[in-house]
Amino acid sequence: MVIADMVKNGYYTVIKETSEVFIELRVLMANRETIVHRLVSAKNQIHPWVDIVFPELRQVYKRLIGSGSLATLRLFPTPADLQKLTVRQVIDGWKTVMKRHSGERRAGELLALAARSIGAKHAEKAYKLHIQQLLAEYDLAMEQLQVIEDEVSTALVRIPLAKPLLAMKGMSILSVAGILGEAGDLSGYAHGNAFGNALLRHAGLNLAEASSGKWKGQMSISKRGRPRLRNALIMATMGLIMNDETFKRQHEVDCKDEKHEANALSDESLRQAGSHSGCHSTQR
Repeated sequence: MVIADMVKNGYYTVIKETSEVFIELRVLMANRETIVHRLVSAKNQIHPWVDIVFPELRQVYKRLIGSGSLATLRLFPTPADLQKLTVRQVIDGWKTVMKRHSGERRAGELLALAARSIGAKHAEKAYKLHIQQLLAEYDLAMEQLQVIEDEVSTALVRIPLAKPLLAMKGMSILSVAGILGEAGDLSGYAHGNAFGNALLRHAGLNLAEASSGKWKGQMSISKRGRPRLRNALIMATMGLIMNDETFKRQHEVDCKDEKHEANALSDESLRQAGSHSGCHSTQR
């Protein structure tokens, strides 16, 4: 009976069927998020491995996840491996996996540091197996990310609205794919302010206030929508602000208005505090 009354009174919405290409984007972007987590995990494990086995490597390479550092870890990961080689042998090894190697100076630094390394000397075989597996996981994740991004680019070609969005300075392919994949066809939303409000509610970026009876909480975003859409909108906004002058100027204006409002509220609070303290001193 309750459901029948709701239908009779019009308290329902018609579910709009999402086109195939938008579903594809949603699945691809969700898959990409999983792969990125794996990639970050592999990177995070490479750092402590270096700290244990070959901490001096950081003196040669400031970025451990760079072409030179990764090539060194693939070919001769432990100090013991480098101690057996000459500068020429190190450079010849780099040439097999790099188009532009790190040079004789860095090769000499590596050999000198390896000779007096304080890294772990035990369980060398196990440590080498560990770094090999971490690098394999890193390579696999990077390869899969490229495949996903190629598929995303292909899917966006089939969406007419994607072209004008990508033409905006600061909007990346991944930002557009994240928004369209989670929000669906934007032409199905109402136009004007209602469009923005509906999209924000769908992402959980609309303002909400927690209150109960006489108690009122602070106003904050609801976070009741789709988290991936919320993240895509935030990243797209940051890109537009950094790269598009129009968005940058509007952002500066909004920040100034918010600052003035905060200062006004602070001044009002100080005045109220002063008036209360004046009343108390008079009563005394």
